[in-house]
Amino acid sequence: MKLYYSPASPFVRKVLVCAHECGVANDIELVPTKVVPSEPNREYGRVTPLMKLPAFERDDGLVLFDSIVICEYVDSLSKGARLFPATGDARWHALRLHALSDGILDAAVLTRYENHVRPAELRWKAWSEGQLLKVDQALDFLEANVRDLEGLTIGTISVGCALGYLDFRYPDRPWRQGRPKLAAWYESFAKRPSFEKTVPKA
Repeated sequence: MKLYYSPASPFVRKVLVCAHECGVANDIELVPTKVVPSEPNREYGRVTPLMKLPAFERDDGLVLFDSIVICEYVDSLSKGARLFPATGDARWHALRLHALSDGILDAAVLTRYENHVRPAELRWKAWSEGQLLKVDQALDFLEANVRDLEGLTIGTISVGCALGYLDFRYPDRPWRQGRPKLAAWYESFAKRPSFEKTVPKA
């Protein structure tokens, strides 16, 4: 199995955390892949038409793309407890957290592209502020619903990866301020070996 990855990608990190938690990380070959919106990677485009990270190639050649799909596939290989609850409210709570976290990451990654990749004279401040408002509102939601962050699921893993990305790329935006319950949860959750092994790198 192959994972096309960048060590800076929070979506890749989510897959890697799942792989470690499911006991299959050592079975996956990591393929370093460069992806920049303004510089299409045509070679990678032959692997996945979206040219987004991550992509996951199974041993039979089937390529899965989008971290949501890849994480569920990795979970299907789990040698232990499952990260995707099968039924009931536990499933919907986990998937809701997963969706919320991906929303945080979408907004944060797009804003980083806007402010660090787009030429300065073309940057749109109001657009960036609108994206970061989504991030702040999602963080406030997590603070108000921190009771949902119990146990180890795809939802809590995704929240952890989103918060880790904010620390990595937005150190000037103190997300912990005014959110003590979320900060305390993250401090504990980030000590998991799967998180310590996958700290993002520039």
